[in-house]
Amino acid sequence: MDNTPSDSSKPSLPSRRKFLAGVGATAATLGSLPIAASANVAGSDRLKIGLVGTGGRGSGAVIQTLKANPAAQLVAAGDAFESRLKGNGPRKAGGLDLITNRLEQSKMGGQIDLPAERRFVGFDAYKDVIDNCDLVLLTTTPGFRPLHFETAIAAGKHVFMEKPVCTDAHGYNRVIRSAQLADEKGLKVVVGLQRHYQDVYLQAFEKVHGEGLIGDIISAQCYWNGARPWTVTREPGWSELEYQMHNWYHFNYLCGDHISEQHVHNMDVVNWFMSGDNEKGGHPVSAQGMGGRSGWEDDKTSQIFDHHYVEYRYADGKILNSQCRQIRGCKNRVGEEIHGTKGILTLSTGEIKDYSGKVLWRYRAPREGVIDPFQQEHNRLHAAIKENSTLNNAYYGADSSFTAVLGRLATYTGQEVGWEEATKSDFNLLPDDINWDSPAPVQPKEDGTYPSPMPGVTKLPWA
Repeated sequence: MDNTPSDSSKPSLPSRRKFLAGVGATAATLGSLPIAASANVAGSDRLKIGLVGTGGRGSGAVIQTLKANPAAQLVAAGDAFESRLKGNGPRKAGGLDLITNRLEQSKMGGQIDLPAERRFVGFDAYKDVIDNCDLVLLTTTPGFRPLHFETAIAAGKHVFMEKPVCTDAHGYNRVIRSAQLADEKGLKVVVGLQRHYQDVYLQAFEKVHGEGLIGDIISAQCYWNGARPWTVTREPGWSELEYQMHNWYHFNYLCGDHISEQHVHNMDVVNWFMSGDNEKGGHPVSAQGMGGRSGWEDDKTSQIFDHHYVEYRYADGKILNSQCRQIRGCKNRVGEEIHGTKGILTLSTGEIKDYSGKVLWRYRAPREGVIDPFQQEHNRLHAAIKENSTLNNAYYGADSSFTAVLGRLATYTGQEVGWEEATKSDFNLLPDDINWDSPAPVQPKEDGTYPSPMPGVTKLPWA
């Protein structure tokens, strides 16, 4: 895909030599980090880090970004909840005390400078954090990502943001526009789709697109079948919005359903391999499928589906069959398969077999030099900032996130949904001006259950 939502042109595939040179340069850069006093920002030897969303993922991301660059320092943090900022919320996940303790244990205590006046609480906390930093980490619930990203890029900040980066068409379009502005400003953007920074995936991509080991790609399969991750029990005194914010995973305007929150990883890999474009990725042109709630989960807890099966079609006729499920007692599987005319790449096992079962390639990790991909993505981000090299993951991050949204629209309605139609609709699930006095965007019914989509009855948001 190019830098617009229309995907009107695609760059030609790199030669094997060019691709390997790029991977080698990236590996060399990653292997050289962290290094002492590596970043300079506006004449300073300090790179000021801001954190928006201090839960478990935010806490992990900020430690990884500080490890990537000893000149980086956490100077501002914010969260909608004061309890989550402190780390004593209902889930006891993350928090500034945890971050501080881990940094001190790692002898990195000097990389945090976070007085009370730079700890912000509320829906607008992101604005204050962005105002106080050079690089901002956006790790809140996904529904807020487009607004936060747009604000950060407009303010001239580098960005690390977690996936998914949108849960609706309005968010997708905002992210694409902000990605274009980031390019104009020379800002660096990394999205937490870490398989792009994982050695087995990079080697497999070269085997498929550099060496043609599976032949021409025909189709793909991908899976995220597991269990529901968590729910938070309602506490006395909470408003409906507070309850939904604490249980963000279970509400579409905040999470996008588990097809977005988790399965996006697998669809991102398929988009990447289908397109053959290591930088921009790609996307399908339509989706149709089925899904629902199987009945094991209390309807007073969640409105999202517990299973989705989607058939995606790409512009060149290739098909992706995608399945994700969160039902107890069922077979679990997470991974991707790429099917070609000569063989099948199975990424979960890191091997390629021909159709007789003969192994054509099997991943073997180097004895040294392979860095955890969650750390690699931060290493690469800081290297790009230091070197002022081009790095912008927002395009494929947006495409893969909206691929999941497209599948959700198809399963919720039971209709075939087109990419162009869906993105042009600009439908929006979450108002920018939401605050603690706002009514929750989803209201429970009189019996306390939440309305859930019904295929064949539920209409497309723009219908």
